[in-house]
Amino acid sequence: MTDDIKHVPDVGAQDPERRNSPIVEDDSEELEALREESDAEAVCYFNEQTFWHGTYVRSGTVVLRCDRGLWIPLGSSDPDNP
Repeated sequence: MTDDIKHVPDVGAQDPERRNSPIVEDDSEELEALREESDAEAVCYFNEQTFWHGTYVRSGTVVLRCDRGLWIPLGSSDPDNP
């Protein structure tokens, strides 16, 4: 994925005043509870922008993947410091 990071849109930081989907670790205990709350939406929101399930974005130094209404952090967006 490091070669593709250049093509991932940089969305900046989440603005708490705007609509955002939660960012949750894939192995988090709260993941299942949040999945139930999100109603398995096919989209994620980031500062009121809509992103489809499976979309990757960059927020600061982290790459996130939209997973049915939740953002899952995948790791560093810096190819030199994964």
